[in-house]
Amino acid sequence: MSYVPKLNDYVRWNKPTGISVEGWIYFESNDYVTIEIGTKDKCEDNIQHCPIHKKTHTLVVCYSNYWNQLEYVKYRKAK
Repeated sequence: MSYVPKLNDYVRWNKPTGISVEGWIYFESNDYVTIEIGTKDKCEDNIQHCPIHKKTHTLVVCYSNYWNQLEYVKYRKAK
């Protein structure tokens, strides 16, 4: 049975092109997952517009037909 990614898994996506992407599973569905590859703090002006979101997240989409290229690394407990 192949790996099925879950929310809060840390994965490495080893693409056939030789490019590797790694990060936390940020969203999951039956069709795709998003992998969070980076975050950065928002500037003070942006925080005032939306105070509950203090970071900008960079995400990569991985569709289910590529999940066989994902390598499970570790898991973190949800906050």
